Amino acid sequence: MGVNSVTLVGRAGRDPEVRYFESGSMVANLTIAVNRRSRDDEPDWFNLEIWGKQAQVAADYVKKGSLLGIIGSFKLDRWSDRNSGEERSKPVVRVDRLELLGSKRDNQEAGASFGGGSPSDEEVPF
Repeated sequence: MGVNSVTLVGRAGRDPEVRYFESGSMVANLTIAVNRRSRDDEPDWFNLEIWGKQAQVAADYVKKGSLLGIIGSFKLDRWSDRNSGEERSKPVVRVDRLELLGSKRDNQEAGASFGGGSPSDEEVPF
């Protein structure tokens, strides 16, 4: 039995690129930066591929800097370079579940800065 499961929490590196197909399906592609334990280390970057209803959620609500949680599986996209004919590949995480983390305010401000901020009175749960 094999297991191919990826769980990540990080910030969107850019706004999603969304493509629509004649069949009615859609795909959203974006990157996510995941920090390491040490602040001195550079974050790890992952390419995400999101399909269907989750892609619509990403298109509507995810902006550069949004805090995201994802569960998905690893795949390796392969293709031939049009110019050189050379075989190319790119690791991709195909997202099965997308969670928007952080507050609504954080997600609205995400495009301007990666910082959090204190929650508004409406967001405090008590």
